[in-house]
Amino acid sequence: MRLEQAGAGDLPELRALVEQAYRGETARAGWSHEADLLTGPRTSVEELQGFLDSGDRLLIWRDSGSIRACVRLVPLGSDRVYLGMLTVDPASQGSGLGKRLLAAAEAYAREVLGAGEMEMQVFSRRRELLSFYERRGYRPTGERRPFPYEEWPQAGALFEDLEFVVLEKAL
Repeated sequence: MRLEQAGAGDLPELRALVEQAYRGETARAGWSHEADLLTGPRTSVEELQGFLDSGDRLLIWRDSGSIRACVRLVPLGSDRVYLGMLTVDPASQGSGLGKRLLAAAEAYAREVLGAGEMEMQVFSRRRELLSFYERRGYRPTGERRPFPYEEWPQAGALFEDLEFVVLEKAL
């Protein structure tokens, strides 16, 4: 799978993909959505541009010219990278594309960013998603992080006790 760095011109299409995969009824076509936890927007073009401006890698995969998958990689230190916003078009979920995207992101982190470890966080309520990552070698660190309600009031949280489980994997 060939991933490429998103550019500013890709951000509206990328934002639309992320919203389709994470929020609302379109997200329910896939299995990795957050539509049962949050009702507000997942991201914005401005936030995505901020990621690019800060040096994060927004990697995209295209099929027939359209963005069908993406992932965000954030260098955390000398050999650790945070993986977030792993997104697959809901219509393509269940086809193995997510597994290939994760493997390609890990290879990119290792080969391009020099990472020896990957970190991510997953909502504790998303047991099937936690299991997906555990089957791919990610292990809980024991750390849990509270959902940032005050930073994301627009997220439309449906629960008052949302938290993330932190996972890691040696690359």
